[in-house]
Amino acid sequence: MLEYLGLDGIEQLFSDIPSKFRTGGLDLPDGLSEMEVVSRVKSILARNRDCSSMSCFLGSGIYDIFTPAIVGQVISRSELYTAYTPYQPEFSQGLLQLIFEYQSLMSELTHMDAVNASMYDGSSALGEAATMCRRIRDGDSFVIPRALAPWKKSVLSNYLRGLSVKVVEYGFDNETGCSDLSEAASLARQGACGVYAEMPNLLGLYEKDIRSLKGDIGDVPLVVGVNPASLATVLPPGDYGADIVVGEGQSLGLSMNSGGPLLGVFACRREHVRKMPGRIVGATVDSAGQTAFCLTLQAREQHIRRSRATSNICTNETLLSIAASVYLSSLGADGLLNMARRTEAVRAYAARTLAGDSFSVKFRGHGYNELTLVTGESPGRLIEKAAARGVIGGLPLDSILPELGNASVWAFNERMERRDIDGLRSLLEEIA
Repeated sequence: MLEYLGLDGIEQLFSDIPSKFRTGGLDLPDGLSEMEVVSRVKSILARNRDCSSMSCFLGSGIYDIFTPAIVGQVISRSELYTAYTPYQPEFSQGLLQLIFEYQSLMSELTHMDAVNASMYDGSSALGEAATMCRRIRDGDSFVIPRALAPWKKSVLSNYLRGLSVKVVEYGFDNETGCSDLSEAASLARQGACGVYAEMPNLLGLYEKDIRSLKGDIGDVPLVVGVNPASLATVLPPGDYGADIVVGEGQSLGLSMNSGGPLLGVFACRREHVRKMPGRIVGATVDSAGQTAFCLTLQAREQHIRRSRATSNICTNETLLSIAASVYLSSLGADGLLNMARRTEAVRAYAARTLAGDSFSVKFRGHGYNELTLVTGESPGRLIEKAAARGVIGGLPLDSILPELGNASVWAFNERMERRDIDGLRSLLEEIA
């Protein structure tokens, strides 16, 4: 591999990793027993800090949420965490039923007709949605908000590269933080195969004019990206005309796991279901008239000719979709509503509290999880100072939306108490 890459050694392979993040090797002496090696390695690992010892205000898709113990208990069962849908899937009725329950729950949350057995994460779900739009409608562009996470833009561009579809961006209002959906509609009418909007957006705000967007773009497919946990209190995208709904499902009871694995939510309207990627589990009856489950409308390349396949996704996130199902079932409708309302209350308290001489909340609109803070200190330096004091800061926006100045997006969730917000204010008074 090194020869193929034109590298002289293993050190050169990792040369792009900053030296401060490299250990330089474990430096273990020879002749240690297993017990001594384990003890030495644990002492090295103890230098790491995580969210159990630090306050975490970093979100943007992955949140330090509370996960009921029952979620880990259920998915730790060996028949679940070792299961993989076989090539004769109807033998695995239990697993198929669990996937069907997940699809049903997500359909109820989004008010969409069909849900697949999940994608890898929210970014790949967006990429698959864009290619699906191209299958639904001819067009040479896919319209997205400029205020969009850069990792989503990167994955999306990779998905569209082979289809000769260019990505076109619409702007946002610097005063309200909401996207310019009238510009999105105008771009859609110029030969687009699809339009993407987020609820909430990167800045944590609900788009004010989202209800009229589908009417403005006509038969151009509308893709809406959601935080599924927020759908307990906000209008589901199926109610304002979304053709496809995607999102990151980590907020449904999944731990952060250092950034993965994640859960890509994907749903669509009935008329588009044959163009949807991934697996779909359907309910039917067997030869004895009893309820049975099966894979239906199989459009993966492992089931049909590769040239006709809608996707080559091979390993679906079954374990994580099951975790989301357990989370939603354990909370129930009232529990999910209470969780979402508490998250909104925490965010609202933070919006009232976080104002000082050198920092303030930029946008005051309705939203979920995130708030945009503007500070006197540059975001990168501010977050370094916060980390040194045991606080994981937000997402810097200076390289994403430089016109916002020293802005960063900070996340607030249901686990936080008033003392956490008050402590953040005190910290910002010191370092911002």
